[in-house]
Amino acid sequence: MTRSLQAVAYRRPSVLESAAGGRRLGLETSRGATPAGAVDHPQFFAGFLTSPQKASAALLAVADVAAARYYQPQLRASLDPVVTGSGDRLRFESFSGCGGVYARLDVLEAGLDGGEVGHGTTNVDVNDPLREALSRTGADDPLHLRVGPEELAVTTLDGPVVEKKVPLPDRWLRGFAEAQVIAAGFDLRAELDAAEAVRFLRALPRGGGNGAGGPRWVVPSGRSLRPTTRAVPGAVCLPGPERLVALRRVLRHATALRVYGPAVAPGSAATASAWEVLLPGMRCTLTLSPDAARGFSGEGGVLDALATDEAAGDAELVSVLLAWEPRIDIADLAAASGLTAERVRAALVRLGTSGRVGYDTAEAAYFHRELPYDAERVERHNPRLRSARVLVAAGAVALDGPVGTVTAEDGHVHRVREEAGVLTCSCLWWAKYRGGRGPCKHALAVRMVRRGAADARGTVRIDGGAR
Repeated sequence: MTRSLQAVAYRRPSVLESAAGGRRLGLETSRGATPAGAVDHPQFFAGFLTSPQKASAALLAVADVAAARYYQPQLRASLDPVVTGSGDRLRFESFSGCGGVYARLDVLEAGLDGGEVGHGTTNVDVNDPLREALSRTGADDPLHLRVGPEELAVTTLDGPVVEKKVPLPDRWLRGFAEAQVIAAGFDLRAELDAAEAVRFLRALPRGGGNGAGGPRWVVPSGRSLRPTTRAVPGAVCLPGPERLVALRRVLRHATALRVYGPAVAPGSAATASAWEVLLPGMRCTLTLSPDAARGFSGEGGVLDALATDEAAGDAELVSVLLAWEPRIDIADLAAASGLTAERVRAALVRLGTSGRVGYDTAEAAYFHRELPYDAERVERHNPRLRSARVLVAAGAVALDGPVGTVTAEDGHVHRVREEAGVLTCSCLWWAKYRGGRGPCKHALAVRMVRRGAADARGTVRIDGGAR
């Protein structure tokens, strides 16, 4: 696993302090992306939160995920949340250290008062003293929120910065990419009112976290959810239910719980799912990977988009048209770019691999943001993609209509076949995962050659299956 140190610098620690007329929450920002380019310590908002106690609890839930490891929890994690200003809302996002839980708090227009929301993305400092102060926020305390430095500090503060250097595994950025691709395949499966939401979430186990016991499933039943031992039509997977523990912070403020997941057939393997708590003017969502021991980074949902030159060119065009929209309209992008809606979607997946778009299950739409990390690392450190490019460069792929063969490095010939738009393979990877973790390196290599995304020298017959 490749790791690097990510330097995150703030002008001062974030703080919650008393002031005349209420309390003031100052969230300090690091270097971030804005419409004007990269900016040190951008400011995205200065105004009031309409529900201070609820917003404080929800922000803590996102910070809990950033500081947690749900698999092998003895290993500490601490990655500051990311904030995006979208003109009409603030989005706070985080990923667990184990890479299996993605958290997002959307503070919507109704949750903000008295200030304009800027545009851009950066990290925000959430330190231990701030967490303790937020946990004591009272229901009636007016709370002024500032995301970014005070205007005076921008021009007069020349003192030392607060710098954090945190380990940043490549799987963290890849996880952001995979989570949005997977969530784009979700639909709303159930909605519980406040009372049922509290009852259901409080009944979930607190312990575990190492993937023991296998996946759980729930199915809508009346106004609630009931457990089931296996996948049935309409069911939603609840993999590692103890990973929803962060939602307990907001339970007493919840107005509803919405559950999202993909369509499943009887006997389906475990899948990812999203659990969204509705709050006044806000939404707090946790998305879980298919297994507590299995992070999002290895799911492989982005590999097809990374493997094509067409999607790369389309993504470059579409990226120019993005303007920090809170909700990206694919039809509008298609009209502006001259691309088909299908190609726009593929381009958005490609942009998602570099953290430039996310996906909001509540609105079934992508949104524009720019993660403050090296975008090229996603492709550079994806082993299946690298291996596929090696196979193509070595001339190991041969095509024959809808079928192809790939001669692997060890001399074994793997047969790749297209079935209902999916490339299957005769390799062990395909036999083990059956496409559940994306295409194998052989299928990727065949797709590259078929689409002309790479220069294939050598010949390969294709007469069946894929890996």
